Amino acid sequence: MASIELKNIHKQWGKFIAVDNFNLTIADNEFLVLLGPSGCGKTTTMRIIAGLEDASSGDIFINGKRVNG
Repeated sequence: MASIELKNIHKQWGKFIAVDNFNLTIADNEFLVLLGPSGCGKTTTMRIIAGLEDASSGDIFINGKRVNG
């Protein structure tokens, strides 16, 4: 079972789309690095995972349990 799973995550402020249809699975004992240019949604994605931001749509699961919405 994946310890963290994001399904179809979308984050938008007004007309600005920060994260669009993002999917991610992080298994137990797995390390992950988010790489990309400035403004591509890395920090927003981490803030959504940490619960500091709400996704506009999509589902977040931790240890198989939905934690948003």
